[in-house]
Amino acid sequence: MVPSVSILQQIGLGVLLVVVVLWAVGLVRLTRRGTYGAPAPHGRPPRSRARLDAVPRQTGPGGPPSENVDLTPAERQAFDDLVRQLSSRS
Repeated sequence: MVPSVSILQQIGLGVLLVVVVLWAVGLVRLTRRGTYGAPAPHGRPPRSRARLDAVPRQTGPGGPPSENVDLTPAERQAFDDLVRQLSSRS
């Protein structure tokens, strides 16, 4: 024991080290679980694929019809100018 460090500080350091080790182990397990292309246990699809299936289709037969707006030549010119102006800034 170090005489200049109290017992509470030593206990706190021990608890902190245990928490850091548990966090690191959890992080490694979490990153390994997220590998793409690996077969999922019990025949389930990987989590990323299951989450993508939950998003409904936005267009096509399963979704709303796509929108289309016809622009006048003046509106199209103004839009082209705006795009040129914004692309020259970046």
